[in-house]
Amino acid sequence: MEPDRHELELTEADLRFVVDEVEAGGLDPEHLKQLVRSDPSFRNAVLADSRVFAKAAAVDEELLRISPALYFGMLLRRAQKDLGQVSHTLERSGADTVVVFDTDDVSGFLARPTVTDYLAAMLASFTRVESYVMPVRVRRGTWRRVRFSDMDIDSLGRLAASVDEEHRFRYFKRIADVCLFILGIFPNSAAQAAQRGMRPGRRGRRTVEEYADIGQRHYGTAMEHPTAHVAGLAEPMGQLRDNFAVARKALNFIAEQYLRYSRTQVFDVGIP
Repeated sequence: MEPDRHELELTEADLRFVVDEVEAGGLDPEHLKQLVRSDPSFRNAVLADSRVFAKAAAVDEELLRISPALYFGMLLRRAQKDLGQVSHTLERSGADTVVVFDTDDVSGFLARPTVTDYLAAMLASFTRVESYVMPVRVRRGTWRRVRFSDMDIDSLGRLAASVDEEHRFRYFKRIADVCLFILGIFPNSAAQAAQRGMRPGRRGRRTVEEYADIGQRHYGTAMEHPTAHVAGLAEPMGQLRDNFAVARKALNFIAEQYLRYSRTQVFDVGIP
């Protein structure tokens, strides 16, 4: 499971990749790297630069040089720019496709650097999903070793209930992230996800509405945890709680526009 963090963590290779393509009035490359690290507005502008995005998109081998966090950071900022140039998005409603004039809302949501940094780190965490075996307290004095996946919101919920309050934040956060990820990147596979990666809910397979409700509630719960404030995550998690449907639409746009044929290769989650 990814560590608790707020700022987008970029590697030295990421910084070199970005700085090599940016012209900034002859500033020293090391100074540019420091600005990318420490200034969210500057980082936002640099990662939205069309030359940086074109460099990553031009040659597949370039992606081997950069981290998933940087890659998704660029996709999110590219989406924000592209959404500003179209009038509508599409939503599926049963067998129908509905035109929705909401691009200003989605683009505005992605204009917040704290939100895009959070979402980039979140998406990067799904490029490698792991299973764990952990001791879980069944009752006082009795522990049982339980295997769980960090794509399984039911076992994550049981783990949250079994640990002390101070350790629950990361499980609340991950449950919310899983729900948003499923609905955003694999929107047509929610039912299959319930069968493959998650256990059925009380009424059988979870519906889209159930995933959305679980995600929103857990972003709210995680946001109120003291760890969220210490890690600087309360603000973006509050935004995701209050704008869950908009965040989902932003990820739908990325999935369809940039990852339509590669999402099952990019993400290691076992969803068709």
